[in-house]
Amino acid sequence: MSNLIKHHLSRRELLMQSGGSFGAAVLAHWLGHKSVPAASTRKMNGGLHHPAKARRVIQLFMNGGASPMDTFDFKPELKRLHGQKLGPKEKPEGFTAAAGAVMKSPFKFAQHGETGRWVSSVFPHQAKIVDELAFLMAMTTKTNVHGPASYMMNTGFMLPGFPCMGAWISYALGNLSDNLPAFVVLPDVRGLPYNQKGNFSGGFLPAKHQGTLVNAASKTPIPNLFADPQYTFARDTADKNTFALLQQFNRQHAETRPDDSRLEARIAAGELAAKMQLSAPEAFDLTRESKETQTAYGLDQKVTEDFGKRCLLARRLLERGTRFVQVWSGPQGAVNNWDNHGNIQTELPAIANSVDQPISALFQDIKSRGLLDDTLIIWTTEFGRTPFAQGSQGRDHNRGTFVTWLAGAGIKAGASHGKSDDLGYQTAEGKTYCYDLHATVLHLLGIDHKRLTYRTAGIDRRLTDVHGHVIHDILS
Repeated sequence: MSNLIKHHLSRRELLMQSGGSFGAAVLAHWLGHKSVPAASTRKMNGGLHHPAKARRVIQLFMNGGASPMDTFDFKPELKRLHGQKLGPKEKPEGFTAAAGAVMKSPFKFAQHGETGRWVSSVFPHQAKIVDELAFLMAMTTKTNVHGPASYMMNTGFMLPGFPCMGAWISYALGNLSDNLPAFVVLPDVRGLPYNQKGNFSGGFLPAKHQGTLVNAASKTPIPNLFADPQYTFARDTADKNTFALLQQFNRQHAETRPDDSRLEARIAAGELAAKMQLSAPEAFDLTRESKETQTAYGLDQKVTEDFGKRCLLARRLLERGTRFVQVWSGPQGAVNNWDNHGNIQTELPAIANSVDQPISALFQDIKSRGLLDDTLIIWTTEFGRTPFAQGSQGRDHNRGTFVTWLAGAGIKAGASHGKSDDLGYQTAEGKTYCYDLHATVLHLLGIDHKRLTYRTAGIDRRLTDVHGHVIHDILS
């Protein structure tokens, strides 16, 4: 049994006690009742264990390992030592080739803002908002391999089967709105990231807390929400009656299998689907946004259209009550992501250009709408790249150090924590693991990471395992 809540009604018990209220609620929605967005009707969530600074989160995940010394971690020593063989003599585990010579960044760096933050020329738009961000300059992980590293950054473990941060947050705090999922995932239009859906799994938590996958490029972002138009008989009353009958079968089936959370999730999904038939079309309709807003996000440019569309959709979902939205840049594989083995000079600018303007626009949009005070924004990746060349112009995997930034609710604008060594190969001060990042995010949501547990297989599991410290240096 969960240590989070000692006594509670299951969904099944609630349905049994409420009698026909469920059917009446669904019917009301189908007859045109529209609920007011949660943001305007509910007080700010006070947190589970202490007052919360944030009530919603958007995570921007750069899939493939974004190079720190070519983006946010300026290393002048790389220029001085360029061409020298200073790397490990034997190929470390997870490297795809032997370490080559030290390679300087091919991109110009400049200082920006009052904080004088160094930013590469590949991020001209994010460079304009650096005074609003807090940087973790000494992030590290335990593996040089994409799959385990991605699992670790999302779930706190290098193996599959554990809940991701979004699922834990959904489990702890629930929905902000009854009309939209609590946890939504917006993958790259070109494909899912390493580990596929494992990165947004609910693991051993009740199945309803897993991420809801949305294909933003599709005309039907959430499939099967409505009956196929070719089946004209499956409309109106027939659709309502079919849904009610299916839910009745699901409830009867669930009563005989009380330990199968998938059945509870199916019932919850059915309830949510009925409500989303009203809320989703409006939420996913980006044409309702002004031309100026669409242009700011880069929807008028081929290179930024996909990521910009998903960032704009993320903002719309957050302001309508979704609690956690994850936006991915890059699919798995050797191309079209941040895994720049071949040629950092040609590969990195393309992927950086696809996200830079949309990310800056997202931040500015959230701020201008007054949402930044209770919205947390996270930019991260699964590991970094080597300061040594792979081949002649690429960079290999490097778990030693990488960069993450945060902004918004409870974050100290312009703050910085930790630093890497002179080459950007390993951490030097303020080493920070995913456990510390996760503990900090939960803290801002009003959750003590040590007290958020779920008992499974005789163990009280938590997102931060047996680790984690809140990073107070970056908190306001």
